[in-house]
Amino acid sequence: MASTRRFTAKLADALDQTKYLGVRAGSGDHRFTAIWVVVVEGRVFVRSWYEKPRSWYRTFLEDSGGAIKLGDELIPVRAVRVRSERLKDAVDRAYLAKYTTKANLKYARGFASARHRATTTELVPVPH
Repeated sequence: MASTRRFTAKLADALDQTKYLGVRAGSGDHRFTAIWVVVVEGRVFVRSWYEKPRSWYRTFLEDSGGAIKLGDELIPVRAVRVRSERLKDAVDRAYLAKYTTKANLKYARGFASARHRATTTELVPVPH
């Protein structure tokens, strides 16, 4: 399913500049979890490191609605699973380019594994 809505260029740039994005998955009153985020072709992508039953990723699989928190701004989003290998390759490169510290490299490289690539999710804004 292709996304029909995109973040504004200004907001996509702000998301690209942040290292940690607060995400709340599902329509319930869950807490925000800090995760890594990358922007590719003006689109916003995340991957899950942990796939525990109550993780944000698993929640998005059951209920695609949610929100992100950037600074004080809350933005409603919808999670869309990514199937395109071309986009997954680009997301691999984006993680490696953005998360370059010695401590982050293990995870940035790990995100390129088949297990983590399978969790590639696009966050699409929804009207409030």
